[in-house]
Amino acid sequence: MTEHILVILAFVLSAVLGFIFIPIILNFCKEKKLYDIPDSRKVHSKAIPRLGGLCFLPSMFFAFVATMLTFNNFSGETELSLNLWSVYFFVSLLLVYSIGFIDDLIGLGAKTKFTVQIIAALLMPLAYLYINNLYGFLGIYEVNYFVGAALTVLVIVFITNAINLIDGIDGLSASISFIALTGFMLLFLNEDVWRYSALIASLMGVLVAFLYFNLFGKVEDNRKIFMGDSGSLTLGFILGFLAVKYSMNDTKLMAVRTDALLASFTLLVVPVFDVFRVSLNRMIHRKPIFSADKNHIHHKLMRTGLNQHQTLMAIIALSLFYISVNSILVNYVSSTIVVVIDIVIWLVFNMVVNMAIRRNGQPVFLVRKDNE
Repeated sequence: MTEHILVILAFVLSAVLGFIFIPIILNFCKEKKLYDIPDSRKVHSKAIPRLGGLCFLPSMFFAFVATMLTFNNFSGETELSLNLWSVYFFVSLLLVYSIGFIDDLIGLGAKTKFTVQIIAALLMPLAYLYINNLYGFLGIYEVNYFVGAALTVLVIVFITNAINLIDGIDGLSASISFIALTGFMLLFLNEDVWRYSALIASLMGVLVAFLYFNLFGKVEDNRKIFMGDSGSLTLGFILGFLAVKYSMNDTKLMAVRTDALLASFTLLVVPVFDVFRVSLNRMIHRKPIFSADKNHIHHKLMRTGLNQHQTLMAIIALSLFYISVNSILVNYVSSTIVVVIDIVIWLVFNMVVNMAIRRNGQPVFLVRKDNE
């Protein structure tokens, strides 16, 4: 019970900090004229501050440390302990957060950000945090260090970009991340690893504050804000780390969980499938894989005639649907079969969306012109 209270404390502290920091950031952006300017690829039509994600890491850090100090005060412990992977994690997270912040300020090329993400992800296997078991997916169980290290880097970088790229309409990246973080928080609590849950709650709290300003703030009152790359890359990297950490078979920390990999995948299935589909479409249409376009799932749903908030609710519903379906299926079929069923659902969903787009007189695939 004490651990649950501490997790709630971390959440509340983070939310309070978010409501303090974001208005300060909004005023700073107004003073320095740091706005996300509308263009042909973006959905919004007004210049909006883009540094909302700047408060994610500080809020998470201060809320988590305050929670741990509170625990130490009541438990009689006198110091906070850090192991190797903790140090490597925070160093790598700071790298990703910094590159996102720099991109929000002056703009960086996709390849530069991608390179930094790879370097940050590489630190995880160096601290011996890596996917070491596929739990029977495709008939594979234990994997050696080098295969696991490569897979870990791929997973972290892919998820980081998936969350970043789905950040195209109000509330989407934050909402999808909040759902996934809630899942990971409950999974770690279920394994009695409450410190991870407290860390996750320390990020969830500030997301509530961000969503308030992002969804309900008014541009005219200087109260609407975007998270920018400092936010979406930070969220994506943390989710990638959590997916690897929960998937890793580490009996010193948690009991063997045969559904660990599938659980991590399920919480992030929508952004993962969307980025894979978009990347495949770009290759089919011979477009650069790093090029920006308007073919993500939120763009397509809006071409069916839905507005931003309707699109947001549709994608949230899809994410919750996957979680519900996979939670049932895992009790009856293997993880491989579950993923195959997930792919079929995704294909059918996109076929229905494509039909709706055509009925609305819009193109299914938008080709971006070079001068846009």
